[in-house]
Amino acid sequence: MNRLSYSLLILAIVATVYSTDYFVEKFEDESYKSRWVKSAAKSDLGDFKLSHGKFYGDAKKDLGLQTSEDARFYAISSKFDEFSNEGKTLVIQFTVKHEQKIDCGGGYVKVYPSDTNQNEITGDSPYHIMFGPDICGYDKKKVHVIFTYKGKNLLTKKDIKCKDDEFTHLYTLILNSDNTYEVRIDGEKVESGKLEEDWDFTVPKRIPDPNAKKPSDWVDEEKIDDSTDTKPEDWEKPEHIPDPEAKKPEDWDDEIDGTWEPPMIDNPEYKGVWKARQIDNPAYKGPWVHPEIDNPDYVEDNNLYLYKDLGIIGFDLWQVKSGTIFDNIIITDSVKRAEDFGNETWGKTKDAEKKMKDTQDEAERKKEEEDRKKREAEEKAKKSNDEDGESDSEKSTHVHDDEL
Repeated sequence: MNRLSYSLLILAIVATVYSTDYFVEKFEDESYKSRWVKSAAKSDLGDFKLSHGKFYGDAKKDLGLQTSEDARFYAISSKFDEFSNEGKTLVIQFTVKHEQKIDCGGGYVKVYPSDTNQNEITGDSPYHIMFGPDICGYDKKKVHVIFTYKGKNLLTKKDIKCKDDEFTHLYTLILNSDNTYEVRIDGEKVESGKLEEDWDFTVPKRIPDPNAKKPSDWVDEEKIDDSTDTKPEDWEKPEHIPDPEAKKPEDWDDEIDGTWEPPMIDNPEYKGVWKARQIDNPAYKGPWVHPEIDNPDYVEDNNLYLYKDLGIIGFDLWQVKSGTIFDNIIITDSVKRAEDFGNETWGKTKDAEKKMKDTQDEAERKKEEEDRKKREAEEKAKKSNDEDGESDSEKSTHVHDDEL
């Protein structure tokens, strides 16, 4: 091992050793019920159950919290020691598996203030961060990243696409103390940037100069008509002409029906409206750009990322078709620790999960093929029996005729 590789290894070990896990949940057995509280705010909230689903990579490691009732709201949460992410990186990570081919429903988590009443959580309960996939129909398949700032829930201006298949996927939100962020799916970066630019935390830093106006002599037409281009003499042809093949009906009576006129048809010689050839405009100055000035109402906030009382994580969502499985949740202050955790959990079972699903699909395909062949054989046998019956009936008729 060379010196550089050794140094990187040491740094990685140090980063992991000195990281802090604020919350970890793997739903390994029924003991999760002592850590998670179902909201009692509504009597018809859906129930979660422990399940690895219909297909999985490891029967124990893939156990997770699964929605179990269709067309229900769900609200369940778990408390952890209150902390602030001041001056630190905040990483929220979990897995989602929509094995039911979800048509409309949420797959996101919410992180709440530490003083939130878990028994009263509803969709109206204030939260700090909402993160994860949300699917409804063919046009809404996005990853929500919502931050609460001064009492307002701010949605990202970016369109972050989520996964919409039946497999387990790893969702990671990284919130940095320099007011930058990153979103990953299955360990791959899908979006990143600055909080100030991708959310409306504050008014714009720069605004169009209200005193600036486009000069009256500004030419922004890139092309103009060629003044030397003239319309051909034979251009003018009518768009429609009488059908030359049409004939006056024999029973047409001009006195009763009026003067007969042949129907009109498209003129094959019609060339459309003539337009002069376009050439570059020598006076073209390009598009006029409105000058900008500093926004006098802008106030810089270096703490857009900051939450001082993080203390509860939960699932508050609606699902039309149940079956989603949530698992492998971690809240930490280390990207490396989150990566390692993802590799130890989702990373070790995802391939085996897909293999089991492929095996099941192949078995189902073979069964459908066998059933199809069986039905065809039964229909063929029935048809043959019906034909034999008809033949016997005809023979019987012939016998009676002979006897007569």
